[in-house]
Amino acid sequence: MADFRENLRGGIIMAASMAAFAVNDTFTKAVGGEMGVMQVVFLRSVVVAPLILALAWMRGALTFNMAGRDAWLLGLRCVTEVLAAWFFLTALFNMPLANATAILQVTPLVVTLAGFVFFREQVGLWRLSAILVGFVGVMMIVRPGGADFTIYSVWALAAVLAVVARDLVTRRMSGALPSLTVASATAITVGAAAGIGAMFEPWEPVTLTAALKIGGASGAIFFAYLCSVMAMRMGDIGFVSPLRYTALIWALMLGWLAFGHFPEPLPLAGGALVLAAGLFTYMRERHVARQLARSAA
Repeated sequence: MADFRENLRGGIIMAASMAAFAVNDTFTKAVGGEMGVMQVVFLRSVVVAPLILALAWMRGALTFNMAGRDAWLLGLRCVTEVLAAWFFLTALFNMPLANATAILQVTPLVVTLAGFVFFREQVGLWRLSAILVGFVGVMMIVRPGGADFTIYSVWALAAVLAVVARDLVTRRMSGALPSLTVASATAITVGAAAGIGAMFEPWEPVTLTAALKIGGASGAIFFAYLCSVMAMRMGDIGFVSPLRYTALIWALMLGWLAFGHFPEPLPLAGGALVLAAGLFTYMRERHVARQLARSAA
C-alpha cells in the first residue's frame, strides 16, 4: 500500500493526465472547422503512433509473439477503438466540449452494467441504483425531444457503447500481452483507418495554424497516456482512479475559455449526476472487493 505522499503524487499526475486529454479534445475540436474528422485523426496519428511505438520499444514492451486468442481479441479491440474515435470526434466537432465529455463519463457505469448482463458479474442493488441515476443524468444532458437535441448527442452515446465494447474485450485479454503493445497496435490501426477514410473526404490544405493545433493535440494525448500509466503505477488504485472524473472539470473550463461554451443548468446538473453516480459505483466496488477479501482470509 502506497504512503500518503505517493498517493498524492499519483493523484496529481492522474489529474494532469485528464487535463491533457481535455487539452487534446480542445485542440482537436478547434481544428475541426478547418478539415474533416478523418483527416484530423490521420494527421494526429502520424505524430502519435511513432511516439507510442518508440516508447513501447524502449521499455521492451513491444511483442508480436502472442497467443491466437489474444491476437483475435487485439484485432477486435482495434476495431472498437476506431469506431469510438469516429463517433466521439464527430460528436465533439458538433456539440459543446463539456457536454460530449460528460456523456463519455457514463462509460464506467455502462461497463459495470455490461459485466452484470454478459458475464454474470455480481452487482448489488446499490450499484444498479447508481447506474440508473447515471442514465438519468445522461438524459438530462442529451434531452431527447427537446429543442436543443441534435443527432450528435446520439453519436456521443454511440461512442460510449464503442468504448464499453473496447473495455469488455480488453478484460478478456491475458495478462501476458503488454499494455504498450496493445496501445501501439491501436494507434497504428486508428491511423490507418483514418487514412483510408480521409480518401473519401475533401482533403483540405494544412495551414500553419492547423498544423500547430494538430501538433498540440498530438503532444497532449501522448503526455496524457504517459501520465495515466505513471499514475496507476505510483499510488493506490482506490485513491488515484476516481481522479479520472476531473476530466469533466477540465472540459468545462476549456470549453468556456476556448469556445465560450458553458452548459445550461439542466445539462450541468446531469453531468453532476453522472459524476456522482460514477464515483459512488467505484467506491462501492472497492468496498465489496475489500469485504470479499476479508471473507476469503
